[in-house]
Amino acid sequence: MKPISYLITEGKLTKTNFQTESEKVLGIIRIAIEVGISLIQIREKNLSARLLLDLAKKVVEIRAKSPTKILLNDRVDIAVLAGADGVHLPSTSIPTEVIRRHFPQPFLIGVSCHDYVECESAMKAGADFVTFGPVFSTPGKGFPKGLQVLGDIAEKLKPFPVLGLGGITQQNYQDVLKVCRGFAAIRFLNDEENLKKYAESLHDNCRT
Repeated sequence: MKPISYLITEGKLTKTNFQTESEKVLGIIRIAIEVGISLIQIREKNLSARLLLDLAKKVVEIRAKSPTKILLNDRVDIAVLAGADGVHLPSTSIPTEVIRRHFPQPFLIGVSCHDYVECESAMKAGADFVTFGPVFSTPGKGFPKGLQVLGDIAEKLKPFPVLGLGGITQQNYQDVLKVCRGFAAIRFLNDEENLKKYAESLHDNCRT
């Protein structure tokens, strides 16, 4: 089974830099789609609704008929207007069951979780997957949970997808894939060379 890879945008776009920097974001997203990244979350909290919708529509257009799924961070309304595939809910967002009640599958719902109870609750409420972390040390995200805890949660909730998040790098992502269905990353996957190396590793694993 192909692992789930989840690119989260860096959140650096603002009204001031949108015209110049958004093209760089779209460039990385274009490469991510080309190499087969499973999911992409548009997580640009500093943009107005209008600019966020503009960006999301461009991403959906780039995605076209590829299997990559596009999600918006928190903004269900913009996800629907842009024709995206779903939404990713932070822990402070609208409850998962409320979203699911109004948007049945195949509308995707991902949820950010930080312990087993949150992961189990999201699953029971109708989420399609959760991100759990931070797995490794990462700036501003608290004490790392570690691979053991991630693996234990993923095992208990099988076959529900639990994705590791936090401090994922070229050096450790394969360790994450040994204990759960996939991983999410900001810094690691917002890099053209890392995306290409990841795609090459998938291709090599398929041949062996």
